Amino acid sequence: METTELLKKVRQIEIKSRGLSANIFAGSYKTAFKGHGMSFAEVREYQYGDDVRDIDWNVTARQNKPHIKIFEEERELTVMLLIDVSGSREFGTVTRTKQEQITEIAATIAFSTIQNNDKIGVVFFSDRIERYIPPQKGKKHVLAIISEMLQFKPVQRGTDLNNVIQYVSNAQKKRCTTFLISDFCDAKDYQSSLTIASRKHDVVAIQVYDQRERELPDVGLMRVEDAETGQERWIDTSSAKVRNAYKEWFANLQQNMQQAFLRSGVDNASISTDDDFVPALLGLFKKRV
Repeated sequence: METTELLKKVRQIEIKSRGLSANIFAGSYKTAFKGHGMSFAEVREYQYGDDVRDIDWNVTARQNKPHIKIFEEERELTVMLLIDVSGSREFGTVTRTKQEQITEIAATIAFSTIQNNDKIGVVFFSDRIERYIPPQKGKKHVLAIISEMLQFKPVQRGTDLNNVIQYVSNAQKKRCTTFLISDFCDAKDYQSSLTIASRKHDVVAIQVYDQRERELPDVGLMRVEDAETGQERWIDTSSAKVRNAYKEWFANLQQNMQQAFLRSGVDNASISTDDDFVPALLGLFKKRV
């Protein structure tokens, strides 16, 4: 992508994402993702109904009146975006590819994050960790992330969810809020890794898929390529057996994914490439209140 085209695309995404995060998501994000722990704010006179366990005895002795300590939630969060950059992200049949949908979703979350003065970091992954961008604050940092999402070229094309989940569990020593954004086209069992990660971090999963992954159209002979392995083959889509086998394959992937989310206690949303992602994200945030 040429520099001029890249800057134009970044600007388009910035305008849309900043608008959404400012006008729609700011309050929902802050409510859904709370701080971790409490910090001392001030001391004030005791009032009827206050918890006596919060009495500051030193101030009480000096003032000859009972005073209590006031604590407030530590609002600042560290947010990590785990973004799937495997070969299958390039697929899309209606209005956009999975990569384009993922980029807009991630950008909206990123702008919501910095509007609440939180840090945002990114891990790009395929079947390996492709790149780690440490958490920082600020608009300049978010724009650099968006630019990277638009032009990043992974070394590998496969998907290994276990690897990235284990990586963020080990790399982030302090508790953080983690958005795992992927199409979840991984036949391996990743439930155990999710369960362990969700005990340490606040993990949220967002699946992005294309409607054509649900079922094949009846269009006769078709040459297809596995985006992650590069293998090509001819299939006869006029065969009900072929179409049903494909439909069953996707349904099994979805079932395994939902079971993994349920058993690990991970909040999640599934968004199609031709969906408006705003209602799905708002629904996800509201589930957490």
